[in-house]
Amino acid sequence: MDRIYLDHAATTPLAPEVLDAMLPHLREQYGNASSVHQMGRQARFAVEESRERVAHCLGAEPGEIVFTSGGTESDNFAIKGALASRSTDGRTHLVTSAAEHEAVLRPAERLEADGYDVTILTPEERGAVRPQHVEEAITAETALVSLMHANNEIGTLTSIREIADICHEQDVWLHCDAVQTAGLLGVDVQDLGIDLMSVSGHKFYGPKGTGCLYVRGGIDLGPLVEGGSQERDRRGGTENVPGVVGFAEALEHAVNASEERVDRIATLRDRLVDGIREKVDPPFVFNTPVDQPDAIAPHIVNVSFPPVDDRPLDGEMLILNLDMQGLMVSAGSACTSGAMEPSHVLSAIGRDRATASAAVRFSLGRSNTEDEIDAAVDALASTVTRMRR
Repeated sequence: MDRIYLDHAATTPLAPEVLDAMLPHLREQYGNASSVHQMGRQARFAVEESRERVAHCLGAEPGEIVFTSGGTESDNFAIKGALASRSTDGRTHLVTSAAEHEAVLRPAERLEADGYDVTILTPEERGAVRPQHVEEAITAETALVSLMHANNEIGTLTSIREIADICHEQDVWLHCDAVQTAGLLGVDVQDLGIDLMSVSGHKFYGPKGTGCLYVRGGIDLGPLVEGGSQERDRRGGTENVPGVVGFAEALEHAVNASEERVDRIATLRDRLVDGIREKVDPPFVFNTPVDQPDAIAPHIVNVSFPPVDDRPLDGEMLILNLDMQGLMVSAGSACTSGAMEPSHVLSAIGRDRATASAAVRFSLGRSNTEDEIDAAVDALASTVTRMRR
């Protein structure tokens, strides 16, 4: 069959309209945005206009947008910056979840090694932490709660608004990794009530290496990257003008098309789920809570294959065999899929090692069709049957 790409949670192709917006800044308008001559002023205008567009898309003010290289940097900036800033007031405690992205868990480990207090909450079986458990974990020393909006491996949504209210009642900042939902679910920082939010451009058909951190007005974060006065002294280094322009263009297009796109992708997701149930031989288990459509992002379906007669399915070979049939999917997070260890997210929601190690994440995008979904189901069904034999 033709190649079918169902790994949009890992990355998306650069949209043609985004490339068109970037090209002038890659060719003739190549000035440094910190230069005072005409070409530099043109670059500065492009950056600040992009900042206004991004802010409008996210319900923020332009001064609350800090351009970064993507989700990982934004997560690090938010977590390390918040703890450093609030530690002067005796708030040295971080609360997060065992199902978060590595870009949150690794900084949390570093902070704990440096003497900060870190609480890692266990998510419920569907993959999100209960607001009640967040409330119970908060102490007088808590500086920050960091939780993602939609889990990047299984798609579960977290009750961010409810948790934000809990945090603010106790003067705790809330950071939200919205990498999988910004540009898709109409993310608005005012509606969510959050203080810090991470966004990555290549998840919504923008250029790789671009993103932003929303920093609510009044919050003072020291720079993560020092060496220049860019981004109001919050991120040193020459601005990536083409990337910034492409990021803004991609986000604006994604937000404008989000309602129609969500409906279409959710329909394809349901077709995928129904196809797996109909054509794939059991046993299998949906790690995504597909029976709770309001509790999940529209584009992610994660399914595992438990052992049969004590014989586990080789998850790596499953992904490779699907690839040989032209189906491009992943075992989970693209940032950790090269590792042989089972997904930490699936382990956190209670999957045993063998089941967690034999998982497939399908993530849908705007170009996918019903025919592709049907072909993907057929490829999965035949591959699993053949491997079990």
